[in-house]
Amino acid sequence: MKNYTIGLVQMQVGPKPEDNMKKAASMVKDAAKKGAQVICLPELYRSQYFCQKEDVELFKLAETIPGPSTELFTSLAKKLRVAIVVPLFEKRAAGIYHNSSVVIDKSGSIADVYRKMHIPDDPAYYEKFYFTPGDLGFRSAETGYGRVGTLICWDQWYPEGARLTSLTGPSVLFYPTAIGWHPYEKEQYGARQREAWMTVQRGHAVANGIYVASCNRTGFEKTVEAQAGIEFWGTSFICDPQGIIIAEAPSGEEAILTGKIDLALMEDIRLNWPFYRDRRIDAYGDITKRFID
Repeated sequence: MKNYTIGLVQMQVGPKPEDNMKKAASMVKDAAKKGAQVICLPELYRSQYFCQKEDVELFKLAETIPGPSTELFTSLAKKLRVAIVVPLFEKRAAGIYHNSSVVIDKSGSIADVYRKMHIPDDPAYYEKFYFTPGDLGFRSAETGYGRVGTLICWDQWYPEGARLTSLTGPSVLFYPTAIGWHPYEKEQYGARQREAWMTVQRGHAVANGIYVASCNRTGFEKTVEAQAGIEFWGTSFICDPQGIIIAEAPSGEEAILTGKIDLALMEDIRLNWPFYRDRRIDAYGDITKRFID
């Protein structure tokens, strides 16, 4: 196994899917020029964050696998010789839709599909209306440069997902994301919300001796006139297996981040912090319970 370079595309998303696809493809090309070999797009990159309301008409934004996004990015991956993580709104069957990500390897083949396991339901984040919980489990895929794991946004808050994905052998966990502030609470809670978001993911890196790469969108989106909208806070970042941030994007603008996955460093940290060795797998049965009474 050799070291490799990852890239994150932090982009602002507009109202037209076709324009978003063109912008994402252009930014993937720019990331490849910067040396990125495995490149991740933000959650639901193809459309503005439609989950701000419940509307059956919005299911028309979904696409199949294979479909428009995979057609575009398998071709681009093959041409550029890069791997690409493409998050999309998947239409699996009539009445069954998922928040998914497709890992495309450097040959242009679909290496894996992950379906978001944890589905939120908060004000202006009405995802349970649209997305069936994932049923493929926690997994990772070989890209031709390295093995990567992919989870999605709300999955970020769950150590179980990070652990189980890490146990499949990746060197980096990608978290394509669409998270931001409600404008009316930003002043009071905004700083601590974003800090908690970064802290929990850095904790996953430390606990698992793995790189973490969180790829957020940026910009203000107001898809419902009567609501306040969401200010997506960007701040995409890459941290190493000790939780040290090695690359971070600004909050309010588009950016391309790159970072090196150093496998020797990863092994050295795991040797000195042998958390996997000391796991008490014989004592964790209760983790599958909702609550221990």
